Amino acid sequence: MQITKEDYQQFKPLLFSLGYRMLGSVVEAEDMVQETFLKAYQISGANIKNKKAYLCKIMTNLCLDVVKSARYKREQYVGPWNPEPLILETLTFDPAEMMIQKEGLSTAYLRMMEHLTPDERAVLLLREVFDFPYAEIANMIEKKEENCRKIFSRAKSKLSLVEGESLHYEKNKSMVNRFIEAFQLQNKDVLLELISENVTLYSDGGGKVTAAVRPVVSVANVLALLYGVIKKAPIDTYFEVKNVNGQPAIVIYMNGKIQSILSFYIQNEKISEMYITMNPDKLPI
Repeated sequence: MQITKEDYQQFKPLLFSLGYRMLGSVVEAEDMVQETFLKAYQISGANIKNKKAYLCKIMTNLCLDVVKSARYKREQYVGPWNPEPLILETLTFDPAEMMIQKEGLSTAYLRMMEHLTPDERAVLLLREVFDFPYAEIANMIEKKEENCRKIFSRAKSKLSLVEGESLHYEKNKSMVNRFIEAFQLQNKDVLLELISENVTLYSDGGGKVTAAVRPVVSVANVLALLYGVIKKAPIDTYFEVKNVNGQPAIVIYMNGKIQSILSFYIQNEKISEMYITMNPDKLPI
């Protein structure tokens, strides 16, 4: 299959976007993109009329293999698992090309994807995020069209918990900035206004750094943990609000490098969940 430089530039963002949503890992998604183009290039004598669909088929099946093999690794993971944060400002291509739609990119959405079977994950993304017809999806994963419709319905039902997520970037950024100010001033009234009473924080250290190995529940417990982290922070600690997974997140720097990234799940103008990723293997260098 002939792959031109223009094909690579055109389809790379799409394939990366699919792979990242499937795997929750920047590194693995990038590896699968390269392998997809390599496999396509090695196919000789094929009359491919729709390169986009064919490349997505290769990418999807490579990711399905990874997801199925990763089950054991996930079970052995120490503490909560968060997807690898994707700082959109640092991408080597236009983030707008990669996103296609905001749906399916947030940290909350990607965490919920872990509750889906590999086939459910693929069908949901190909249909809802990338808007492929069921006939093409059926061809990609080698299942009947009607079966794909049923798989999609099951997947949507499982992900119903994140359907109410706010994806309005500027409104959410305003909330995050208010949270930062109230947190710094220890303004309990404003914090209680912003944060759900039953807020849950998922702390991902992956066994590499000190982190809560179980979800932390309630405003009091979550704030106590965050204040404890800040209290022990070195004097050169600072933070920035950046676009992470299509939403505003707090990127925390210690000793001149990224120490953690704090993302939020906002619903009904309340912070319902927080995700602090500290595993150094998941943080940008």
